[in-house]
Amino acid sequence: MIKSVLRGFALAAAMSAVAFAAAKNPVVGGAAMFDSKNIIENAVNSKDHTMLVAAVKAAGLVGTLEGKGPFTVFAPTNEAFAALPKGTVDTLLKPENKATLTKVLTCHVVAADAMAKTVAKMIKDDGGEHDIKTVGGCVLKAKESMGKITLTDENGGVSHVTIADVKQSNGVIHVVDKVLLPKM
Repeated sequence: MIKSVLRGFALAAAMSAVAFAAAKNPVVGGAAMFDSKNIIENAVNSKDHTMLVAAVKAAGLVGTLEGKGPFTVFAPTNEAFAALPKGTVDTLLKPENKATLTKVLTCHVVAADAMAKTVAKMIKDDGGEHDIKTVGGCVLKAKESMGKITLTDENGGVSHVTIADVKQSNGVIHVVDKVLLPKM
């Protein structure tokens, strides 16, 4: 009887350890995110990022974001894309607008592995605002308020990081609630 109870406790402890290990990365768009997978391998499973994945494919950036990195991606949700003026997404996805789409998307990517704690420290060290240079040549203004990071694009649009620190094998994703737009 005692052995049976001890086995039960051991099994419960093992299951708790597995659940804790699996809980390291947040769930995004209803899907588990795995730090052993790259940015694209994880993003395709998020139901909240189908528009972002379609845009990345249309811009020809899949190979880049599957690459070694490291990358930090500020990943806008489907709702963020839907909030753009009517027709904007359809226009950007047209083959003749690939350069503009690429510019918009690469203004969401930083050539570094920047966890939220690191970004918050840079903000603090810079007196409350830190300039983040993207691979698309954009400069985002990062600020922190009540433990949340916001990003202001070159047009004054403000995006909030809603899910931070989604670890990837080639960097990190921070989910954002607005599409960051470059000056055109």
